[in-house]
Amino acid sequence: MSLESVESVGAPLALRTGRTVARAQAARRRRLLVYGARVLLLVVVLAAWEALSRNDVIDSFNFSMPSAIWDQIVQWTLHGTAQGSLGEQIWYTLYEALLGWVVGVAAGVVLGIALGRVRFLADVFGPYIKVLNAVPRIVLAPIFLIWFGLGPASKVASAVVLVFFPVFFNAFQGAREVDRNLVANARILGASNRRVTLQVVIPSATSWIFTSLHVSFGFALIGAIVGEYIGAIHGIGLLVSTSQGSFNSAGVYAAMVILAVVALLAEGLLTFAEKRLFRWKPADPGSGD
Repeated sequence: MSLESVESVGAPLALRTGRTVARAQAARRRRLLVYGARVLLLVVVLAAWEALSRNDVIDSFNFSMPSAIWDQIVQWTLHGTAQGSLGEQIWYTLYEALLGWVVGVAAGVVLGIALGRVRFLADVFGPYIKVLNAVPRIVLAPIFLIWFGLGPASKVASAVVLVFFPVFFNAFQGAREVDRNLVANARILGASNRRVTLQVVIPSATSWIFTSLHVSFGFALIGAIVGEYIGAIHGIGLLVSTSQGSFNSAGVYAAMVILAVVALLAEGLLTFAEKRLFRWKPADPGSGD
């Protein structure tokens, strides 16, 4: 091959490489810009809140202020709460939410796939599931408290009923949306119903299921917190209830901040797991992450 031919082949390659590097740099700059804008927005909101509270534009007794909320978190961290150490309260709430989330996700996935695959089961159980879904599930928390007492079981039950339905409906829809050609090809190759479900339906529905997991963990936290707020001996929800009872607005907001941090960490872990499992999926061009 002549020198001219090598140069003619190398030029487009160098051009493509340059474009790839430029796109990567542009994406990196955009991520930094997005993160910077997020931090700036948070700083502006907190600064405005602090200034308005200190100048009595808003009532600091009802709305508190960021500095008082931070002081409350520091006090809980260093000296503990009336119910024990702050870490212990976070662990109780996280344990109840995680257990309820795991049980709710497992039940939702199994029943969703089963009803999505077997039309007879969907026809029989469908109306009952719709009726149960129409019931405001938060009002079940007092019933669970009567059934299971002040321990973790009542909070886990509240988390389960909140998690189950979004996971169930996504798994059900994911099972229904499986490419029929894939199912037909698997059957032609001699796959049984069980193998079709395990090797075709469930992998195809996984993206639907993961979509519900992001929302459902927040629901699990809500279920645990509501159960603790109504009646408990430990947990962040009890801190909210105790702070409210003593008119400590900083304590209420501090508990909310702690919950937000826990939820964000859980969301980050789920997003990381999803990216690891779905490496083959192209990145969303409109995503800033």
